[in-house]
Amino acid sequence: MAPSERGRGRAQLSDEAASYIRGMIMAGELQPFESVRADLIAETLDISSTPVREALQALRVEGFLTLIPRRGFTVAPLVGEDIRDLYKAQSLIAGELAARAAERATDDDIAELQALHFELLAAANRGAHEMLEEKNHEFHRHINVIAGSQKLRWVLGLVSRYVPRRFYAQIPGWPKATSDDHAGVLDAIRQHDAEGARREMQGHIVKAGELLVQHFDSRVAVGTARGTEIP
Repeated sequence: MAPSERGRGRAQLSDEAASYIRGMIMAGELQPFESVRADLIAETLDISSTPVREALQALRVEGFLTLIPRRGFTVAPLVGEDIRDLYKAQSLIAGELAARAAERATDDDIAELQALHFELLAAANRGAHEMLEEKNHEFHRHINVIAGSQKLRWVLGLVSRYVPRRFYAQIPGWPKATSDDHAGVLDAIRQHDAEGARREMQGHIVKAGELLVQHFDSRVAVGTARGTEIP
């Protein structure tokens, strides 16, 4: 057992591996038709191959991977419009949660969001990408908690699992867009402007999706030019 596996169940490790691979596919780090080897993923994540193989099977069921005889798992075809659809769905749910958060937010809630936003800005200014991604996640999570709807949060979680949490910092324009857009969302919540918060959040998610599509398309174009894509 690898050191990082101690104290964590196989199901959790499988979920982590699936999230990692899914993120690499969505960010264009793994190209359509490219082989995905369990041993290499296991080495990268410092875990054994068993939970990675389970993750590969799960991703095949989700449609992210294809199992080809004598070749193994390969990345299933994916196009930018697929990514736009996922972000559009996420934006509608996240917008509703932001609207509800604007109606329910207390002074303490707003102060916490403000603190998270300042920490996010500081991370962006330092180029601390891992911290930036973490604070971005916390900012959105806190808004969703304020909104108070467990069912909507559950549905958002289903959609968001297909959106890469890692690799965002590699996407040109994302750190600045995140910093700028969060300010608008925060201002609307501070003013208890539900429709404003909905509009700002939906615009933010759609913009993030478009930046990812541009990044994804450029990576796929490079991979195709290098002969990565196989008909």
